[in-house]
Amino acid sequence: MKKNPIITGTVILTATGIITRIIGFFYRIFLSQNIGEEGMGIYQLLAPVMALSFSLTSAGIQTSVSKHVAAYEAKGRHGSSISVLICALLVSVCLSLGLGFVLFEYSLPISTSLLLEARCAPLVRIYALSLPFASLHSCINGYYYGLKKTGVPSVTQLIEQIVRVISVYIIFFYCREHSIIPNISTAVAGLVLGEIVAALISILALGGFFGKNLGYQAQKRSFNPPTYDIFYQLKPLMLLAIPLSVNRIVLNFLQSIEAVYLPRQLCLFGLSNSQALSIYGVLTGMALPLILFPQAITGSIGVLLLPYVSEADAKGSAKRISRAIFTTTGFCLFLGFCSTALFYFFGSYLGRVLFHSDEAGLFIRSLSFMCPFLYLGTLLTSVLNGLNKAGHAFFINVLALCIRLLCIFFLVPSFGIKGYLWGLPASQIAHCIFNFLALKKYIYYNKRC
Repeated sequence: MKKNPIITGTVILTATGIITRIIGFFYRIFLSQNIGEEGMGIYQLLAPVMALSFSLTSAGIQTSVSKHVAAYEAKGRHGSSISVLICALLVSVCLSLGLGFVLFEYSLPISTSLLLEARCAPLVRIYALSLPFASLHSCINGYYYGLKKTGVPSVTQLIEQIVRVISVYIIFFYCREHSIIPNISTAVAGLVLGEIVAALISILALGGFFGKNLGYQAQKRSFNPPTYDIFYQLKPLMLLAIPLSVNRIVLNFLQSIEAVYLPRQLCLFGLSNSQALSIYGVLTGMALPLILFPQAITGSIGVLLLPYVSEADAKGSAKRISRAIFTTTGFCLFLGFCSTALFYFFGSYLGRVLFHSDEAGLFIRSLSFMCPFLYLGTLLTSVLNGLNKAGHAFFINVLALCIRLLCIFFLVPSFGIKGYLWGLPASQIAHCIFNFLALKKYIYYNKRC
């Protein structure tokens, strides 16, 4: 483990991911019992705003930081690594401040025109306050991922989740004791507090890391201060970040259409707005998080696989890339098929025990078949980004989303939620097939070797 940073980092991130997801399960159970299924549906409608905001301010920049830091560290250019981080922080925080102002000032038109639900306006306004802190946290995480050091990202992720949950618990119990009816805004306030604490801890940890390393190197007789080229790094940073961000924005825009119009199309099937939001809340707030639980493992592998593949690509080592693809693919498929068996045979029981919902159990069983393809898709996308094939990953993701959107607009009005449940596995299967086609060069390389 000490010799292989991917294994070590994966273990750390996986352990943290499992703990945070367990906490998240109890948190979601608590929310569903206090705000109801319709409230969960309204809360989940905030997800498109969160995804688009992250795409505009941080997502592409974080990935670009991770990739460039990994490449510079492989060449011993430590000063350039720090310059990339500083440049990324300046750009990301400025973008988040601007976007936060827009969301805060125009929360009502955004909620009524884009989310088609006016009750989301206070949620959008509160969420806007978290954006600058989320940008700081995201860029620093990208720097540590590039160094293949996962300790600080893991700790901050765990603390963020704990602060979020505890703060919401305290607010809810305070409201009960004082005969105040708690609302959905409390959950978003907890999210903001979690981001603030995580950002502060990340900054403190980064300062300690820099101080320790500079102090250690200063003791060497041959110490040469690293040269910083912050403004020079802006161009290479944004050359990768902008395409990644644009890709994420387009993808999240399509996902927003998916999230907003699924309840609307369920209304065309004959359900009331309250029933449609309830089904949407059960599916996205209860069933899907359980299906995604094993992704704590595959997601951790994917995060660390990007800088590993990037470094191997910079050194021209196709053999290392091919071996990494085959090894992690085999593991993801094994985990996926085990998860399918678990969720299919015990899905109904898990729905009743965890969420007290028979409908959640039905959704869990229906979605169990897409587990192998869902987990594998995350990994393959990371490999493509590490190989500078962000364009390939973008078009593949768009294709998968279009399959789901077609199901929403053409199948859901006739078959209800079943039409969407058919589209999810179909889109994930197509996603994996086209990813493998894009990586066929390295698959054939492995066969030749």
